[in-house]
Amino acid sequence: MDHTHCDAAMSIPNALIGIAILSCVMSVAVLGSLFRTQVPGIRRWCVASGLLAVTATLLLFRRSDLVVLGASVLLIVASLLAIHGFRQFFHRPPSVVWEYGALCAILAGLVYWTYVSPDVSARGAMISGFLAYIRFVIAWVVQRYRPAGRPKYAYHFVAIAAVLGAVVHAVRCVVYGSGLAHESVFLEETPLNVAFLGMAILTLPCLSVGMVMLTHDRLAERMERLATIDDLTGALGRRAFIARTEALFELAKVAKSKLSIAILDIDNFKSINDRFGHAAGDQALAHVALTISRELRQTDVLGRIGGEEFALLMPLTGKEEAARLTNRLRTLVAASVARAPTGDVACTLSAGVDEFGDGDTVASVMARADTALYAAKANGRNCVMTAGSSQPADALVSSFPA
Repeated sequence: MDHTHCDAAMSIPNALIGIAILSCVMSVAVLGSLFRTQVPGIRRWCVASGLLAVTATLLLFRRSDLVVLGASVLLIVASLLAIHGFRQFFHRPPSVVWEYGALCAILAGLVYWTYVSPDVSARGAMISGFLAYIRFVIAWVVQRYRPAGRPKYAYHFVAIAAVLGAVVHAVRCVVYGSGLAHESVFLEETPLNVAFLGMAILTLPCLSVGMVMLTHDRLAERMERLATIDDLTGALGRRAFIARTEALFELAKVAKSKLSIAILDIDNFKSINDRFGHAAGDQALAHVALTISRELRQTDVLGRIGGEEFALLMPLTGKEEAARLTNRLRTLVAASVARAPTGDVACTLSAGVDEFGDGDTVASVMARADTALYAAKANGRNCVMTAGSSQPADALVSSFPA
């Protein structure tokens, strides 16, 4: 029996490489199952995991110079694909030009230290240095572009896993690059080399799990958006708008600040659908919402609370000022047209405005604003009425504060 071959087959590096293969194959399976979600970056992550599995498989069975060179190239390419995937996930340009220059330099170094002046330590230090860079950049990208308002756990998990891997590779680069340790044979089974290999491989499944966690968070964000945002107009849905209104009303009561609301309705919307078709009606809704949204102040909140009915919440704003601002929106909508396949559609708005006061509830204020809206309709449409008033609001067009 060939005990040397048996010992090599059962060596610790081989066992660790086997673990890496299983981890990468599982990552490919999980990430591949998420392709249908169309989350940016997943395909690059999946290909990167597949290349890492191929790399590890090559090293598991044969370690000739050519195989080691090929595996090293695959490792570098997989690492680049991984960082490209993270950038793409956060809607950033995936590629950085100088990284391709670094790739060419590394390829030249691999050839030089493999065939011209064989040096396993120098070759390993160079690769570890590049992998450390990739991991540090992953951590930076995740923290720099983490979306505001999302749970932090998944992003911190990925960043920590990336930093830990970066530290392992950076230390290995320094140790072998400075000559503190020497590797005479690729994947030589020394305690130090085994420790570096084990820690580096341990961070791989952590990073893969992190990719899945980020994807899950992106899907959760989509579902939350579908539950709170009206898909056609981009305004808050009725339930989300009322919840936001209740929260801002409580803040206004504590701060003793003004808060007003306007309820706006597209005039003769049914006739738009009947004359131009429902697709044109949808275009009209989207156009009105976009026209209003472009003029909103940072604190204002727009919601779609019915079929063709919108509500606009205006913090730090009294009833008279709210009426003037709403009237400005009315004139802007009346002066524009919605582009539809069946022709240009002109829209006008009627609106009712009221201010929150002591003893009010959200329901009572919205009811008064709604009554004012009906008064505007009765007054001939295309006007703004304030609650309790029998005349349309002043038609003065006032600008929003910058």
